[in-house]
Amino acid sequence: MDSTTAAILAAIITGGLSLIGVILSNRAASSRMQAQLEKQQAITDTKLEELTKEVQRHNNFAERIPTLETKLKADEHRISDLEKQAERLEALHTHPAE
Repeated sequence: MDSTTAAILAAIITGGLSLIGVILSNRAASSRMQAQLEKQQAITDTKLEELTKEVQRHNNFAERIPTLETKLKADEHRISDLEKQAERLEALHTHPAE
């Protein structure tokens, strides 16, 4: 084997070993990246669930507000009526009919 053939063979072996090293390195990096992506997806899913629950609570509250407003108006009307009745009764007691 002459020196040129030996040099070519050495270059092919070196290139092949370098290629194997790059492939193994890329696989390891890919595995780490995949694990990190799965972790981030789990975190995102958890946050999304929490936000969904919060939105549902808010929507429930928003649905109840009109009902509360209606009840409040009715209560205010009743209070007003009771105040008027109290004023009439007070007027009767302070100025009895003669």
